[in-house]
Amino acid sequence: MKNANPINKKLFDIYLLFTREPFVRYFSEELEFYTNGNGGLLGLITLDLTDNDFSVCILSRDKSKQYRAELIEVSIPTIEEARKWIDEKMGSNSIVFHDNKHEYFDLFQDLNNEEKQHPIYKLLKSNISQSMAKETIKEVSYHYKDIDGNFIDQFQSINGFDSRVWELFLFCFFREQFFSFKRNYNAPDYMIEKFNQEIAVEAVIISRKTELESEPKESKEIQEKLDNDVPLLFGSALFDKMKKEYWKKEHVKGKPFLIAIADFHDTMSMTWTFNALSDYLYGYKYEHSFDKNGKLTIKPVKIGNYTKPNGTKIPSGFFFQPNSENVSAIIFSSCGTLSKFNRMGKQAGLGSDIPILQRMASFYNHDPNADKPHLVTYTVSEKSGETWSEGVVVFHNPNAKIPLNPAYFDDRVAQCFFEDEFIHSKMPRYFPYNSFTHNLIPKEEKKEK
Repeated sequence: MKNANPINKKLFDIYLLFTREPFVRYFSEELEFYTNGNGGLLGLITLDLTDNDFSVCILSRDKSKQYRAELIEVSIPTIEEARKWIDEKMGSNSIVFHDNKHEYFDLFQDLNNEEKQHPIYKLLKSNISQSMAKETIKEVSYHYKDIDGNFIDQFQSINGFDSRVWELFLFCFFREQFFSFKRNYNAPDYMIEKFNQEIAVEAVIISRKTELESEPKESKEIQEKLDNDVPLLFGSALFDKMKKEYWKKEHVKGKPFLIAIADFHDTMSMTWTFNALSDYLYGYKYEHSFDKNGKLTIKPVKIGNYTKPNGTKIPSGFFFQPNSENVSAIIFSSCGTLSKFNRMGKQAGLGSDIPILQRMASFYNHDPNADKPHLVTYTVSEKSGETWSEGVVVFHNPNAKIPLNPAYFDDRVAQCFFEDEFIHSKMPRYFPYNSFTHNLIPKEEKKEK
């Protein structure tokens, strides 16, 4: 092909994640993806699942930097003819190249606020090690609707950066799960729709409680915090949102209401607080042992109260507290961080090809007798298969007034249900409890700089 260069699906998915509507997957299958070399044009070949013939499309960026369809042709008999059409049209002078310089949502615009900027934002904006995340976030942000008008300012700020990254991650996650967005209200954060059912979602994080430069905790201190302090942090964040009573809003009434929570309270805290959340939500811990035949046995242990520094007792079991029946489920991920954007960008071929990303993760072990996760280390590349959904877990409320239909999420998402003192989990093939990404710059590159 003279004019059309193949690109990988991961890159195409980032460009088009919010352009194509979710319902198209029911009647077509995307087969091949192309660019004209400079990113000005994209080409797509799809298989029509009804007629078993091919459709083709050429897209270019509009002034908001979103890709829009320019030329479409359907009912092409063979894929060879479809490829020929793509190649010819990408070399044509008749295709409109939209203005690519104005009126787009620019998260990295200069607000003359350097003294207020989060240090990780500064790193993201200018350091080659984060270039993959930067390019990915830029592509995602072109489609983001800033309802409150302060998203860019908060994204750059010390107090707002973590929460805005979490919201952008959720934006990608829900779209990958084929939800449509209805962003006509400023609260809660998202109204999403699937199967003609609307769901309300409010995003919240546990904000940083330590200095930005603090060292990661030692294992003994981590365990002490998991037993009492971390559940209290989750409880405080969740009950702050409960006070807003979003379910009473007219556009939320009668619909499932979810709270999506992430933990940024300490350096790398999101890598070790998973169990504390499930303990707090359902009010049980689980002890394990092996019988004489080597079979794993699990014993539920009810948790009583947690104790605040002032001596106040806080009961465990969020889903069993007054008013919690209005929350259909809690969504959590330890992976909704900047590292996720960096890895997703790396495997799509965005950003610099100089940094080497090595990911270490603890994955769910499907062996029914396993009492330890799988420990996995790999180098992120275009062959990697991470998704936005990987690492997301939905904790269903057993007492929900309006239950959440589990079928809204596919098998890439973990889902937990509570019955008879036990948490019953539906686990994906790949589910990381936590992960850590080393960002390496080869020595020779450092020397050149």
